[in-house]
Amino acid sequence: MADAGSMRARYRRILRFAARYLVQAWWFELTLPRIGLERVAARGRTARLQRIAQRFHVLAVDLGGLMIKVGQFMSSRLDVLPPEITKELEGLQDEVPPVPFPPIRELAEAELGVPLARAYSFVDPVPLAAASLGQAHRARLSDADAQDSGMTDVVVKIQRPGIERIVDVDLRALRRVAGWLSRVKVVSDRVDMPALVEEFAQTSLEEIEYLHEAANAERFTEMFAGDPRVSVPRIVWERTTRRVLTLEDVTAIKINDVEALRAAGIDPSEVAQEFAAVMFDQLFQHGYFHADPHPGNIFVTPLIGGADAGSRAWNLTFIDFGMMGEVPDGLRRGLQKVLIAAASRNGKGLVDGIREVGVLLPSADTSELERAMTKLFGRFGGMGFAELQEVDPREFRDFAVEFGDVVRTLPFQLPENFLLIIRAMGLTSGMCSALDPQFNIWDAIEPYAARLIRDESGNILQGFVKQAGSAAGLVARLPQRLDDLATRIEDGRLTAQSPRLERRIGRLERTGRRVISAVLFAALFIGGILLRAEDVVFGTVVMAVSVLPLLHALFAGWVTRRLP
Repeated sequence: MADAGSMRARYRRILRFAARYLVQAWWFELTLPRIGLERVAARGRTARLQRIAQRFHVLAVDLGGLMIKVGQFMSSRLDVLPPEITKELEGLQDEVPPVPFPPIRELAEAELGVPLARAYSFVDPVPLAAASLGQAHRARLSDADAQDSGMTDVVVKIQRPGIERIVDVDLRALRRVAGWLSRVKVVSDRVDMPALVEEFAQTSLEEIEYLHEAANAERFTEMFAGDPRVSVPRIVWERTTRRVLTLEDVTAIKINDVEALRAAGIDPSEVAQEFAAVMFDQLFQHGYFHADPHPGNIFVTPLIGGADAGSRAWNLTFIDFGMMGEVPDGLRRGLQKVLIAAASRNGKGLVDGIREVGVLLPSADTSELERAMTKLFGRFGGMGFAELQEVDPREFRDFAVEFGDVVRTLPFQLPENFLLIIRAMGLTSGMCSALDPQFNIWDAIEPYAARLIRDESGNILQGFVKQAGSAAGLVARLPQRLDDLATRIEDGRLTAQSPRLERRIGRLERTGRRVISAVLFAALFIGGILLRAEDVVFGTVVMAVSVLPLLHALFAGWVTRRLP
């Protein structure tokens, strides 16, 4: 009963936290701007966001379970959260307290069906790593198992006792919060929150199924079979169950340990380039990728005699295959188009690729977004991380404001499987920049995009003929279009459309109506107060009626009309 009570308290605590800060966000980010107090809302935004992130940090470390995972998702730039939040949540995984060894031993022995002393010749009671869903201990196989498997030193990954029940409670709370958010139009128009939580739930449930993780590791091994850039630990299936996973100990240099890399004679900038290329292969070629490539899950392993033999002196060793992502064929083709367009600085091509990926709905008018992307490429295209740091922050802010105005008018959404893709790419970009401040993502994209173009088209002449045919059609239609233009000018029917100007005029009109409503509210309310002195009933009725223009002033335009 006590355990059930603690689970109920956990559920309520998560919901209270979410409710408190959702109401705060609704007030500061939606309500205040609608009544002309946007500057008031913006004044303390940074401190407010930092305070929320700090309190969530405390909550996540205290509760553990999926709250750590939620914090990881937020800190990895998988969403559009501001840096005030993502920075505060960095390193959250490293703060997970380990479970004492006795309950870990008890669970492992129950799963394996034998005492640990029989299953392994040695198990280190001090964990090698403690994560939100399980923890890892170094061990040595028994002589018989070592002879059968061809390895001696292993890592035993053991699930945290009671984690399945904790995950169930956390998912119920997250589903409830997603239901709240789905009733907010500004959120529901852009993200299917219940579907997003279900995607997160599926990933989390797969992570606590170690047989599934072992199968993922073998699939990843087959995918990179014969590729000297990548290695994967072997699985000891005889000592693996749903809640215990035994695998080869491949501990080496953590990929973000720059000093250790240099001490081993390995150039961190080369590691950054190779890591980016390997991740691109997973996402855009194989369609199956490691969705959690943080520093604790990637080692750089020096190879004995590699340099002497004329081959690479090191490779990338991936571990922890609990969180894997799949890219369906249609989505992969769209992502390839995005990559090719980004490499060629083609704003229109990039927008077309984003539409094919499914982020933009088919009804979206993307003309302004295309112009904004072209302008963005013209100014920042080709710049590396170090160069971007030298750009005047005010210039970034101006671009951000312009982009924000454009993007907020577009109907976009996060398609299925996209959350893990954004996470993987965000972690990849951050890792490469940490390894090499001069790292330029364009240098990694361009040769890869060139290869994609060759693979996709197979024949450059085919693309040229297609473009030539399109140009010929345009030339053939040009006289008729010029004649139509001249006729419209003569008839006085020539018009020019400016969606941005129209939106601003519309906002001014709505603001004007809300101001009138606010004035009417004030007049009725004050009038009612004065009338109550002589006629209590009539004065009260007038004051009650004043609520109607007040509601209009606060919430006019809350429901956005969709243009046909």
